[in-house]
Amino acid sequence: MTIHPLSEGAFTIDKTKIFVPFDATKDDLQKRSVGSLLVEVQPFAVTTEKDILLFDTGLGFTTNGELQIHANLKSIGIQPEQVTKVLMSHLHKDHAGGISWKDNAGNYHLSFPNATYYVHRKEFEFAITTGFPSFIIEELNLLENNPQVHWLEGDGMIDGYIAHETTSAHTPFHQVFRVNETGQEIFFGGDDAPQLQQMKNKFIAKYDYNGKKCMELRRQWWQQGQVEGWTFLFYHDIKTPVFSFGKNAG
Repeated sequence: MTIHPLSEGAFTIDKTKIFVPFDATKDDLQKRSVGSLLVEVQPFAVTTEKDILLFDTGLGFTTNGELQIHANLKSIGIQPEQVTKVLMSHLHKDHAGGISWKDNAGNYHLSFPNATYYVHRKEFEFAITTGFPSFIIEELNLLENNPQVHWLEGDGMIDGYIAHETTSAHTPFHQVFRVNETGQEIFFGGDDAPQLQQMKNKFIAKYDYNGKKCMELRRQWWQQGQVEGWTFLFYHDIKTPVFSFGKNAG
């Protein structure tokens, strides 16, 4: 398997939950509004023998009319039409903003026209019910009754090599994924396991649905990953997007 981090950059976010681009070379965090957090955003593409997988879809920001995640994929030689599976950990707007795009007539289209989208059914229902500012309903509505969407519930396997597990940790129906191919194990924990540093330290976040469970799961996954040689993908860690205990990381 080959791993492609698709960094969208760093942002600050305050109680308004608006993502504002942040450039560490010229911006001062102290000049942002009180309580601003620095957040990095980074989906992943993973090329396997069967698929081109996409783990979460980024913020959905555009540059010159093109989705940033499309531009990032093209920069590594992958066309959006080549993505075969989109695996969604949850539907917060910084993870699901690139699920769809809006044309000049105001109509939404799925961003990856040939892909199957794997979404937790109850996460979708929760997102639609909760709405703004954490979820952008207009970007998600296209999923409902769409033949490209495969609804997940509970735990299980996709095509015999991708495991999905509902954790109910960062959000009530958050899920994580493990991909095992030819002995290489890749783990994507979404916002349950967003950064390398959080894996190494006990940390309970107030923004998690169940912060204690998140902390306990991170410790469990870290220990299991050490024993089994996992490769971790960190969505909110641009400095260390990939960390591997194994020998065959892409």
